[in-house]
Amino acid sequence: MPANRFNAHTEYGIGIGLRIPHYGHILGEKPVVDWFEIISENYMVEGGRALQVLDQILEQYRVVQHGVSMYFGNAARPNRDHLRKLKRLVKRTGTPWLSDHLCWGSVDGRFTHDLLPMPYTWEAVEWAARNIREVQDTVGIPVAVENVSSYAEFHDSEMTEWEFLSEVVERADCGILLDVNNIYVSSKNHTFDPYIYLDAVPADRVAQIHIAGHTQYERYILDTHDHPRARPRLENVRPRHRPHRPHRHAPRVGRSHPELRRSPRRGPQGQPLSSPCRHHRRVTAFPEGRRAPPCVSC
Repeated sequence: MPANRFNAHTEYGIGIGLRIPHYGHILGEKPVVDWFEIISENYMVEGGRALQVLDQILEQYRVVQHGVSMYFGNAARPNRDHLRKLKRLVKRTGTPWLSDHLCWGSVDGRFTHDLLPMPYTWEAVEWAARNIREVQDTVGIPVAVENVSSYAEFHDSEMTEWEFLSEVVERADCGILLDVNNIYVSSKNHTFDPYIYLDAVPADRVAQIHIAGHTQYERYILDTHDHPRARPRLENVRPRHRPHRPHRHAPRVGRSHPELRRSPRRGPQGQPLSSPCRHHRRVTAFPEGRRAPPCVSC
């Protein structure tokens, strides 16, 4: 699809997630990449090496900000100090739009460091839209919300996830960061047809697409971003959405991805420039008694 108002009418092409272990390679080798997606929270600081490296990268590349702790689905309003720091970073990077997840994850100042699914209720639609509008008005640029993968559902839900997403973005008048893998993961975990979800997405609001792989367990699929994307799955999805396909993607490659073991000089389709976040840990316990691996959506 052409550029739209939810990505500030930009033609950025294909981007890759910026990860700390690859700073040296990026600055030294200057790989061919259209743009980098940065985790906003990593750079919402007063100074230090992170900002120094970011400024060096900004001299050579464009960046787009992606957040992991705004928690649009929290019942509480967005934290004003967090918004102040976010707006300051927006001015520094010049990001045309920014994104975060349609989920909740904190209560009374206590953070789970996870992207928890929401109850799909009309009440939740209202408070999520309220929070998104407040963030969008504060930062002064378009905001896109990302659909998350989920491993539990609420009995109180009054609609499907795709209906919920559509209602929220319409009332907030915001964009969508469409994560194709998350749709697939949730469809397997909750046994729904991913094509129904895709067909229901308001394509004119899609600002960006995320593409990454997942881990298959015996009883569930986990969104880990540390495996190659499932090619047959994406090839099956693509023809159904070809007329509305957005032109910008941010593939995210985990530490164990085979691409990381290849030659470093490659273009954006296979660039080894991502790794898991060292700071966030998922807290969800699964039926087999395992705990999820480190959070790599960061």
